[in-house]
Amino acid sequence: MDRGEIYRRLGVEPIINANATETILGGSLMRPEVVEAMAHAADSFVDLVELETRVGKRLARLTRNEAAFVCGGAAAGLVLAAAACMTRGVDDGILRPEDLHRLPREFVIHPGHLVPYVSAIQLAGGILVEAGSTEGTTQRDLEDAITDRTAAVLVIAGAHLAAGTLPLSTVIDVAHARGVPVIVDAAAQIPPISSLWTFGAAGADFTILSGSKGLRGPASTGLILGPEPGIRRCAANASPLHRVGRPMKVGKEDLIGILAAVEAALADDEAAIIEGYERAVRHVIAWGNGRDDVDVVREFPSEAGQPMPRARVTLLGVTPARRDELIGELRSGRPRVSVRPAGDDGIYVNPQTLQDGEVELVCRRLAEILDEGPSV
Repeated sequence: MDRGEIYRRLGVEPIINANATETILGGSLMRPEVVEAMAHAADSFVDLVELETRVGKRLARLTRNEAAFVCGGAAAGLVLAAAACMTRGVDDGILRPEDLHRLPREFVIHPGHLVPYVSAIQLAGGILVEAGSTEGTTQRDLEDAITDRTAAVLVIAGAHLAAGTLPLSTVIDVAHARGVPVIVDAAAQIPPISSLWTFGAAGADFTILSGSKGLRGPASTGLILGPEPGIRRCAANASPLHRVGRPMKVGKEDLIGILAAVEAALADDEAAIIEGYERAVRHVIAWGNGRDDVDVVREFPSEAGQPMPRARVTLLGVTPARRDELIGELRSGRPRVSVRPAGDDGIYVNPQTLQDGEVELVCRRLAEILDEGPSV
């Protein structure tokens, strides 16, 4: 079967992803070894809790953490970590909705970290409390925000969200001095692969990463990494048990798939991969240098603050409406191309999700649309 044909049979045209590892676009493309491992995992029944435990122990060793748990995506990881933090004073660690009124439920967060994903904390019954303002957060702001109602401090990792926020080391020192755990949502922070262990080494109690995105594992998986007591409470609230995390199911194929993805990612030549991204960006710049209607520059870091480049294509002399029209034409044409807006007059071409030969196709489609001019 030709690539993408299984989707075309349903009338769904595949997309060249020059945007990012976004869930709405499928996250990332799984590694061949992940697909193979999942196919093998599909041929037998297994005790799922036993498999979760064994995979978790293996992942903990691989990622240099005390413990690990595979969850149903990074957002599910936030739900489970929130449950684990709210129940740290509960003997069995199980979050029961009828107990919420007497549990610590507040999650302190920098205003600059209020990204859409934090609604997962509220799904678990948590309440978000801002420390400081959008102008910035001081250590005193954080100290004042932590009370006996605080379940945890939540940090969203990434250089793109660092402005006006406290360093992670300060957050950890302040929180731990008051007996409060710290959750780090690092969903998209691979590369670098060292994100698997650096947040935990810094003292974070829970590090959450996507199993898809940079790891290129199953899109329906995520990792929760950290000290054993907290991870044990995550497992106590997760599928396949009939607890708050039951709808966020992880199958046997997912468990084997994410393990294969982590093993493969640790063997990657990360420098060579990033150099491949640099080549793709240089190609877009060279294409732009041959035209008088665009200006192309290399931007760094990438969309979620990862240490890799992307190309910013400024469309000279166009209105915001025309830029949006161009994005729509890219998305609706053949081949379909997804790009991210850049300001009011540009787009980003992200090499992380492009396959061999696709950067050339993206440039060709851009040229075709620019040469045609705006639709009438």
